[in-house]
Amino acid sequence: MFPFNNILFLDIETVPQSPSFEDLPEEWRALWELKAQSLLRSREEETVATIYPRAGIYAEFGKIVCISCGFLTGAGEAKKITLKSFAGDNEKELLLAFNEMLGKWGGTGRLLCAHNGKEFDFPYLCRRMIIHSIAIPGLLHIAGKKPWEVPHLDTMELWKFGDFKSYTSLNLLARSLGIPTPKDDIDGSRVWEVYWKEKNLDRIVTYCQKDVVTVAQILLRMGGESLVKEENIQIR
Repeated sequence: MFPFNNILFLDIETVPQSPSFEDLPEEWRALWELKAQSLLRSREEETVATIYPRAGIYAEFGKIVCISCGFLTGAGEAKKITLKSFAGDNEKELLLAFNEMLGKWGGTGRLLCAHNGKEFDFPYLCRRMIIHSIAIPGLLHIAGKKPWEVPHLDTMELWKFGDFKSYTSLNLLARSLGIPTPKDDIDGSRVWEVYWKEKNLDRIVTYCQKDVVTVAQILLRMGGESLVKEENIQIR
C-alpha cells in the first residue's frame, strides 16, 4: 500500500523566539499584540502576555529547535527504524544540516510523512527556510505541483478518509490503534517551557524522536504491516 522504505518520517518542535512577551523587542510586541487579538476572543481570562507561549506555533513568531527524522529498513518482523535529529539554539544551522541530509536522501519516489504535516510541519519548515534565505529543497518545494505530484503523506489526513471536519491528535490516534503513546513525558504545549525555563534540549529531542516512531508505526498499521519492535529502534 505504501512504499515504506522510500518514506522519511519527520516531526519538528517549535518554541517562541523569546522566553516571554516582556523579552520581545518593542516592534515585535506590537505585532504579537495584533496577532493575539484573534486568539483572545475565546480566552477572556488570557492576556497578550500570558498567551505568548502559543507564539511558537506561528512561523513568524517562533523558531524550530528540533527536527527528528526516521526511515525504515528491512521487512516483516525484522524491520528497523533509524532515527536522526537536528537540534540546537541556532535555527539556521540546524535547517542547513537538515537540508544537506534531505538532499542526499531525496530522489525519485522518495516521500515525506508527518502527522498534520501538510498543515504544520512542512509549511513551517519552508517559511523558516525563507526567513533564513535558505533554498527550499525539492521534497518540500510544492509550488506549481499538482496535488498528486506532491511527495507528502500525512497520517492525520489519511485518517480523515475525506472527513474534513475531523482533527485527530497523534496521541489519540496512537491509542485508538493500540500503539504505545509518545506522550509519556511532555506534550507539545510544554515544549516552550522545557526549552526556555528548563533549558533541556535533550528532553525535547527524545520527545520529538518518539513522535517520529509513532508516526511510522501508525502508517505501518494503516498499511496492514507489523509494527517495528522496540529493540529495532536505532538512533544515529
